[in-house]
Amino acid sequence: MEDERIVGLFFERDGAALDEMQKKYGALLKSVAQKITGSEADAEECLNDALMNLWEAIPPARPQSLRAYSCRTVRNIALRRLTYNLADKRSANSSEPLDELEAVIADKGAELRFDDADFRLMLEGFLDGLSRESRVVFMKRYFFTDSVGDIAKDLCISESKVKSLLFRARRKLRKTVYREESE
Repeated sequence: MEDERIVGLFFERDGAALDEMQKKYGALLKSVAQKITGSEADAEECLNDALMNLWEAIPPARPQSLRAYSCRTVRNIALRRLTYNLADKRSANSSEPLDELEAVIADKGAELRFDDADFRLMLEGFLDGLSRESRVVFMKRYFFTDSVGDIAKDLCISESKVKSLLFRARRKLRKTVYREESE
């Protein structure tokens, strides 16, 4: 079923919208959540929470890309779940990719919020300025929290190249963040 029709079902408040979302994007959303949380049970809960959030958000929201909107929704839920799990050492899951980005953004005490519209615009501009390969590697690492080894295998490149692309991207992000901050 087309995304526009699924969104239409949400607007009609038809429960079939959730069934169609599950059929079309369930595996993707669960995969995103599982990569972040490291737990199949947590991923299943995140998927269910994401579907509930979509039900509550659409309408009034009318996403341009249902796939991107739902991925962002489940990603945010999974990140909150990971934070909860790590708060009291409830999990051995590594938050290494998030720590890498935090080191870039937290330098000099930058007060940035990921939900802030200005920050999102800055990040979109930063991503547009990367080469396609660097952008894919950056998104796989920091959005989908893939390991360096998995990224290298998926893209058929060496791990050292992945690390190099990530290093350069983080350096460019740091420059972008502090250029925006000083303006």
